[in-house]
Amino acid sequence: MATTHLTTQILRQTPPVCGSCRRAATTGTSSSSPLTITFKTRKESSPKNQKFKWARKLSLVEQSSPSKPTVDVEGLATFLYDDLPHLFDDQGIDRTAYDEQVKFRDPITKHDTISGYLFNISLLKVLFRPLFQLHWVKQTGPYEITTRWTMVMKFMPLPWKPELVFTGTSVMGINPNNGKFCSHVDFWDSIENNEYFSLEGLWDVFRQLRVYKTPDLETPRYQILKRTANYEVRKYEPFIVVETIGEKLSGSNGFNAVAGYIFGKNSTTEKIPMTTPVFTQALDPELSDVSIQIVLPSEKDISSLPDPSQETVKLRKVEGEVAAALKFSGKPTEDVVREKEKALRSNLMKDGLKPRMGCMLARYNDPGRTWSFTMLLDLAINFPFLNKKEMKC
Repeated sequence: MATTHLTTQILRQTPPVCGSCRRAATTGTSSSSPLTITFKTRKESSPKNQKFKWARKLSLVEQSSPSKPTVDVEGLATFLYDDLPHLFDDQGIDRTAYDEQVKFRDPITKHDTISGYLFNISLLKVLFRPLFQLHWVKQTGPYEITTRWTMVMKFMPLPWKPELVFTGTSVMGINPNNGKFCSHVDFWDSIENNEYFSLEGLWDVFRQLRVYKTPDLETPRYQILKRTANYEVRKYEPFIVVETIGEKLSGSNGFNAVAGYIFGKNSTTEKIPMTTPVFTQALDPELSDVSIQIVLPSEKDISSLPDPSQETVKLRKVEGEVAAALKFSGKPTEDVVREKEKALRSNLMKDGLKPRMGCMLARYNDPGRTWSFTMLLDLAINFPFLNKKEMKC
């Protein structure tokens, strides 16, 4: 899956843990060519966030430090590109790159030694089986490197194994005397208060433990680029749909026609495996021009698929796109769906994004066999194609 980069110029508050603190300016860029979408968030424009109770980021530049940097920070950034993807696998990270007294902080966890740091990683592996994706690494100060990442975890002790998603940045402080990492401070995109101990952070964990019932079927693949308190930003891989005209976003008109295609009503009477979700999509501002779609298995190629038997049923390849999605549950009536669309669009615009008109509702469950409070529903809005200036490649 393509590695994609979304950034917010985050003004956070960070305790000084290994050196004097000051606001650090970006002095270098990553060696990759990631896609950048800049979020203008409400917390950035808040005056109170411009008054630093603590320094935004830590910097290891002290008055007694050498006048010229003696640490190969660019080399350490390259090292992190290679090392951090092993954070939760059997190889693990290289502990020799860290001070014995390395300071680790996130909103709900802190450790002050490399042993505690590694214990925290081991505990996460047992309880959550995390999947870690590193998006980018860049130098953000003379002795400071910042990374952006996504971590998706399943909480194994609970019978329904809920999925928890965290995205954010990590600020890595470097000891100028030995070139090792002496601090690691995490900032989550989904909360305002990232200082330890954050009750907001603890609640962000608990609210993701709710029960969603999803069938064990193939779904379109996507990468979560950013998870805020109100939505996820996803980069979808291309997929193929069979579609026809629908009536309304919450409706099921046309479902029998598209389902008939995969059950054998096609030019070769081929039966095609069922997937999830069922999409209803509106492309107009009034949300009245609706189509209903079923996703076809990813191993299928549109050139080799049989033709639909009905003229009103079409095959279409959906190119990989960036979309914002709002998860919810319950009975998706038309009023509820339109309310969710309005809330999502409002939040995107408040964060400085320009969503396309229309939206897409994803229904993952059979409504006749699933309690409404355990249904998984997504309301998604796509972003327009970003030009080269916006992409900042």
